Amino acid sequence: MRKIKIFDTTLRDGEQSPGASMNVEEKIQLARQLASLKVDIIEAGFAISSPGDFEAIKRIGDEVEGPVVCSLARAREEDIKRAWEALKDAPRRRIHTFHSTSDIHLKYQFRVDREEALRRSVAMVELARSFVEDVEFSPMDATRTEMGYLLDVVEAVVAAGAKTVNIPDTVGYTTPEEFGALIAEIKKRIGNKAVISVHCHNDLGLAVANSLSAVANGAGQVECTINGIGERAGNCSMEEVVMALKTRKDFFNASTNINTREIVRTSRLVSKITGIPVQPNKAIVGANAFAHESGIHQDGLLKEKTTYEIMRPEDVGLQSTKLVMGKHSGRHAFKTRLKELGFSLSQEEIDGLFERFKRLADQKKDIYDEDLEALVLDATARPPELYRLVDLSITSGLTQKPTATVKMKIGEEIFDRMEHGDGPVDATYRAIVAISNTKSTLRSFDVKSITGGTDALGEVSVSLEEEGRGVRGNGADTDIIVAAAKAYIDALNKLAARKKP
Repeated sequence: MRKIKIFDTTLRDGEQSPGASMNVEEKIQLARQLASLKVDIIEAGFAISSPGDFEAIKRIGDEVEGPVVCSLARAREEDIKRAWEALKDAPRRRIHTFHSTSDIHLKYQFRVDREEALRRSVAMVELARSFVEDVEFSPMDATRTEMGYLLDVVEAVVAAGAKTVNIPDTVGYTTPEEFGALIAEIKKRIGNKAVISVHCHNDLGLAVANSLSAVANGAGQVECTINGIGERAGNCSMEEVVMALKTRKDFFNASTNINTREIVRTSRLVSKITGIPVQPNKAIVGANAFAHESGIHQDGLLKEKTTYEIMRPEDVGLQSTKLVMGKHSGRHAFKTRLKELGFSLSQEEIDGLFERFKRLADQKKDIYDEDLEALVLDATARPPELYRLVDLSITSGLTQKPTATVKMKIGEEIFDRMEHGDGPVDATYRAIVAISNTKSTLRSFDVKSITGGTDALGEVSVSLEEEGRGVRGNGADTDIIVAAAKAYIDALNKLAARKKP
């Protein structure tokens, strides 16, 4: 099985994402985590670009053990000498130099012909080779370069001493089939004289696919970033290409040295440092990558994990699969989650709660454990119901006195009543008192939010007193007025239960 080197350029190309620049201390912190992740090469920056980049490269080379530390340098003498100054004390070091090779770049950006571009590329590889043994060369915009010329450049820089030749899809232009064929052709030309690397951008959403196609056709190094950050639409995502190779090693017959259990930790650190959030449906590290709401999926997972998961969440640094409770969840997942929360309920109780759960899920986008606990306690802590809320409607406004219309069931009969009040809760309680014909006194009224968000489940607690007997009632609902009505009726039921001989 071939070992594929992982060249991480989060600190260089990733930092070029708009708004993602890092200071020296942040770069060192992230470089240490990349070492824990066991990347093979860290491209720590572009030494000549700024004093900060120079210092970061130098300190990472001095302070971070494990990976090769690399500096980018244009095919210019001053760039390469500056890269050497930053790297000279690092025990493992690489200079990565580049020059464009596509006609469109040579004509409009560099204003040189092919012969001059080739001469500069060879000369600067030789210069870099005079400082370090480990030199990498990139023909920038390789995928828009004429094939014959590209092969000539690659062969020439390898002869000049480049140990790695990186083929960049600089503008994200190529496709997997096309790129794979290109890598195969380069492999045929240079054999094992140098490692073929690839650096794919994601402008067409093909960076990972193109990189994997390259691996399948002989590439031995993949350049990538954590979370896929980078110029424009970003780079090949490190976590995606690594886990694709790990999960489908049967197909690629290749592996990496990456400690995959550090992937999520590294992803979160990059997001924290750069301020760039990870989209929820992002492969491998997104919040939903190992989350399941569909009842069919949840049922399968509870029976056998491999029914709907091709990777173990533990392998990327997560604790477990997440079963998201929502309106698509099934009875099996609902029962399992209640058991995990410590509730031992009969099937009849679960069936009753499941219907209430479904109604709540239609009202709330997210169902939290606190919601489930409130549902159970709201149902199981109740005494036998003499009084039950059937319906409640409220009308209120700046110029309209609050009015509540309450429909209640007492025993087997249903009654309704409309009452006005100082507020919607007062009007509701007046209607409940009138229907139940009770004379209890409200001693306290407490409201709290059980969960977050504007659709939070609210809990209301009330204290009623009648003939010297005090009780406390509780009710929960996304509608706080409904929760208040439930709490009052819960307390009335408790009072009624105490009156029984």
